[in-house]
Amino acid sequence: MIASLSSEWLKIRSVRSTYVVLAVVALAVVIGALFVWQGMAAFDGLPLDRREKFRVIPMEEYMLPMVQLALGVLGVLTITSEYAHGTIRSSLVAVPARGTLLAAKAAAVAAVALAAGQAAVFATFLVTRALVGDRPIPDHGASVAQQAPQLLLLGLSVAVCAMVGLAFGVATRSTAGAIVSVVALLFVIPAGITYLPAPWGTRLSAVMLPNLPDQIAGSLGWRSEEVVVGPWARIPVLPPAWAAVALAAYVVAPLAVAAVLFRRRDA
Repeated sequence: MIASLSSEWLKIRSVRSTYVVLAVVALAVVIGALFVWQGMAAFDGLPLDRREKFRVIPMEEYMLPMVQLALGVLGVLTITSEYAHGTIRSSLVAVPARGTLLAAKAAAVAAVALAAGQAAVFATFLVTRALVGDRPIPDHGASVAQQAPQLLLLGLSVAVCAMVGLAFGVATRSTAGAIVSVVALLFVIPAGITYLPAPWGTRLSAVMLPNLPDQIAGSLGWRSEEVVVGPWARIPVLPPAWAAVALAAYVVAPLAVAAVLFRRRDA
């Protein structure tokens, strides 16, 4: 297993696509900082009575979908690029145990995605809060220690997206098909569910991947009634334990299906 892990780590750090993905992650931090910088310039130009109503979206949450999608694509490319170039056969000759090969790929992708996700989330938080400074902006006064649980979970959700991308790549063997599947999971399905008739729309929204980190952190608390989460959806808030189970299911279920398909199909 150690040899397989070393091999997959060498593969993932020797291809250009990895660095393109990491550049997109870094770009998300820069874009978030530019948004806040522009907002602070507007804030400083407002009269005192209008400053009280000024709001700035927490950029670590606003830019998170861009980071999630980027690392989801990395998960896809980790396996579909081998199918596209035929090198999957060489990989299977070197590691005949397909379960071991898939586990090694998953571990390598998870490590890169987790590190990149945490770095992006914390960097965005620190840079944007530094730009806000001591201005009285709501939702921007908490310290790193106070926000650490939520920030850690936001970064963890990036690794989950990478695992989902890897699973979709194994299942479809198609880069385009797997990326479309990741986009659908992150953006299309959560948006479409909000239009379903009550109570199905609100109930299903609660278990959508983008809505789970806040619920696990307990930042919204447990409530039986519907509450607003984000600018579009009204969803019932899950208890943190159930939200954690749902997040784990996004990793376990797709990878389990991918493992079965990987073992049964020819290279």
